[in-house]
Amino acid sequence: MSGSRRKLVAGVLAASIFSSIGTAAGQPLTVVELFTSQGCSSCPPANANLIKVKDKPGVLALSFNVTYWDYLGWKDTFGKKEFTQRQVAYEPSLGRSGPFTPQVVVNGSTDAAGAAPGEIEQLISSGGHAKGPALSLDGGKISIGAGSAPGGKADVWLVRYASGVVEVPVARGENTGRTLPHANVVHSLTRLGSWTGDAKTLALPAASGGLSTAVLVQTPGGGPILAAATN
Repeated sequence: MSGSRRKLVAGVLAASIFSSIGTAAGQPLTVVELFTSQGCSSCPPANANLIKVKDKPGVLALSFNVTYWDYLGWKDTFGKKEFTQRQVAYEPSLGRSGPFTPQVVVNGSTDAAGAAPGEIEQLISSGGHAKGPALSLDGGKISIGAGSAPGGKADVWLVRYASGVVEVPVARGENTGRTLPHANVVHSLTRLGSWTGDAKTLALPAASGGLSTAVLVQTPGGGPILAAATN
């Protein structure tokens, strides 16, 4: 093979590899939200199932710890009222009469208890990826592409979470004496603004405390997630 021919082949291979890497890095995400509580004796299996899928390509797994079981004797160490409110907002569109734990919500549009073996994987397979505007986080900015916003508007949510698994010893309540693992625990949820269908750029606040960042573009009122990105 001539030198020029070798250079041409090498160039084509390099372009192909670069293209495949770019596609993998920017692939749409399936957002899996687990609403859980350290005070719920039926939650540990769902926590374990979320751990199994948290590193799957194309999956953004998040643990939202709720507060309504705190009265049973153990105050959830990660629980926040805004996480409970997020779950409550989902229930009408999902056909539920009220919140329960554990509950897994995929892309804001389908749900299950998530405690049975393979249940979360099945939701991921059937739920597909969020199909909304292009979304990227780069250089301290959130870039949202043009597209269709159902109802004319969507919310832009900033999620800060601790990537990985943390184990929490529980001293009281239904899980007394157990140490419970949690995956990708959410520490804060902030609404940054709205997206109305036109291309838009927002400032991305700097993270602190070693937390990871995710951004969700979502139909208001607990509707479907249109796009998601993480760093």
